[in-house]
Amino acid sequence: MSDVRGLVEQYIAVWNETDAAQRRALIADVFTEDAGYTDPLGAVTGHDGIDQFVGGAQQQFAGLTFSLPADPDAHHDLARFQWHLGTPGAEPVAIGFDVVELADGRIARVHGFLDKMPG
Repeated sequence: MSDVRGLVEQYIAVWNETDAAQRRALIADVFTEDAGYTDPLGAVTGHDGIDQFVGGAQQQFAGLTFSLPADPDAHHDLARFQWHLGTPGAEPVAIGFDVVELADGRIARVHGFLDKMPG
């Protein structure tokens, strides 16, 4: 479980990394080459698609950060976890729930759900 926790923490770090080169390096570490990401706002595949999607979210929610409110729950090659988006110490402006499929210690697929969104 500690390996999954570490991978999920790296996943959250991808969403918080605003330096493009460092974010790309994190994406390469966290995701398989052909990884897919799907949530109600979009669906992308591969490192380029994930990088562009994350960059767009960072522009939309500038100044806010993602965090893990609790440990992920995992079994076999699956993990699920809730995330918060907001300012540390304040009520989150967005809350989501992701299910990830794992392959060889990296994320192969993300299935994202949005529980709370601003406006």
